[in-house]
Amino acid sequence: MPGNTRDGKKASSLTVYRTFISRLLLNYTAGLLLAVTAVASLIAAAPLDISPSDYAWLIRILILSLCCMLGLEWLVFSRQIKPIRSVFMEEVGSYQTLQNVYIRTHRLPSLAVKRILGPHLFGLVVPAVALSLGLIRAGHLSIPPYYVLLAALSGILVSSMHALVEYYLTSYAIRPVLQELISWSRRMFGKDLSLNGRVIVPVSRKLIWSFFLMCMAPLLLYSLSMQFRLEDLDHGAYAYWQWAGYVLAVSILFAMIGSRLLAREIMLPIQHLYERMAEVKTGSIRTAASDMFSDEFSRLITGFNHMLRGLQTQAARNSQLVDSYFATLAAALDARDPYTAGHSLRVAEYAVKIGELAELPEDRIDELRKSALLHDIGKIGIRDAILLKDGRLTDEEWEQVKQHPVLGEAILKQVEPADAMAPYLPGVRSHHERYDGKGYPDGLAGEEIPLFGRIIAVADAFDAMTSDRPYRKGLARDKAIEILEQGRGTQWDPYFAGLLVQHFRSDIQKKESS
Repeated sequence: MPGNTRDGKKASSLTVYRTFISRLLLNYTAGLLLAVTAVASLIAAAPLDISPSDYAWLIRILILSLCCMLGLEWLVFSRQIKPIRSVFMEEVGSYQTLQNVYIRTHRLPSLAVKRILGPHLFGLVVPAVALSLGLIRAGHLSIPPYYVLLAALSGILVSSMHALVEYYLTSYAIRPVLQELISWSRRMFGKDLSLNGRVIVPVSRKLIWSFFLMCMAPLLLYSLSMQFRLEDLDHGAYAYWQWAGYVLAVSILFAMIGSRLLAREIMLPIQHLYERMAEVKTGSIRTAASDMFSDEFSRLITGFNHMLRGLQTQAARNSQLVDSYFATLAAALDARDPYTAGHSLRVAEYAVKIGELAELPEDRIDELRKSALLHDIGKIGIRDAILLKDGRLTDEEWEQVKQHPVLGEAILKQVEPADAMAPYLPGVRSHHERYDGKGYPDGLAGEEIPLFGRIIAVADAFDAMTSDRPYRKGLARDKAIEILEQGRGTQWDPYFAGLLVQHFRSDIQKKESS
């Protein structure tokens, strides 16, 4: 039911949000430390002729620029995350608001790239270059100016590598949030959130930039580092290969991380669709695929869910037809005798109530209802002269009547496909078995009697006792309840008979108290 407040929001929802924020911050911190460590190590390992005082100034510049970058990035991050935070912390006024936040969440990976590159450029590179050149001009730094340019280009390159990793990490981190928003929308507005096939970041763009950076970044980084090496060729081959090995190690590490993240980004939607298709293959068409992907896979998800809704509509129509078929058979059977009109429908209602009280699964209760509707279908094979006889039946006639459970099972076995009717056969055949073993047709006792047979036996007996017959008037409900109570453990299953007795007595008490 739609609502305007989030008073009923569970603590688990806040946990999802806090975990999401923590993961974003952790991802960013890890990526930043890796990038800073890589740049700082490259500078420290470079065989440059720089005095200790120059190093001190460079460290001060780096720290000051990092502070500017972090401050700017925090402002950008707070602005990007604000719409999502408002959903979890404040009120949701409409479905459209939730849909907008859903789309905003899908955009976070792309926004994360801008959040990395923008502050890194304007908060780190630009201030660092300006300060370094200013100190060189003032005479406090004695390094060549083009060293600053090479360092700036290296910083931009490492920032791009950081942004790529951050994109894939954020893309993975937003999925629990998307699931939570979808759950809210269903609960609050009865609608699903979806991109409806909208592509925010095409797969081709992901692949192009990922392959470009993973292939070109090591080459560019190595080329830039070699510019420093050209300044000093007196350190020998060992120093050269030591430096080259370090650059190679950084490049391999980035390529490994980037390729694994790219593979996960591509495989996750494929695996998700495969799992949903496997469920459909087994006959389960209730669970739609989650629209958590902002590329072309969103279109595949939308198409799959559209197909699934068509299957659900067709399944609902088929189920309605089957239900009508069962109800029609039951009504046709009851129509043979005006005194039993509605008997099968009432037995089905009582059986369903017992099943609900016993907390049977929903699909089992549906099977129980259909089995109860057809429990007397075998009476079609009993002659009217016997079935509609007003007086007491002879022993021979009674033996014929006692065959109707077997006849009913035989009739239903003729319905194709056989496996579709299989769940209903035990209840039809065994609904006249007694818990003490004195019933018919097989003389089963206790737990040997199939579950549906034990439940339908209680429902059938109660309706038979409370319905009028040509030779007697139906018993009062209180009396029938008393008989059920007395027959627990002998004629009827004590547990299921007790559930129905307790249910009716509870109803009587409520009516008396009101």
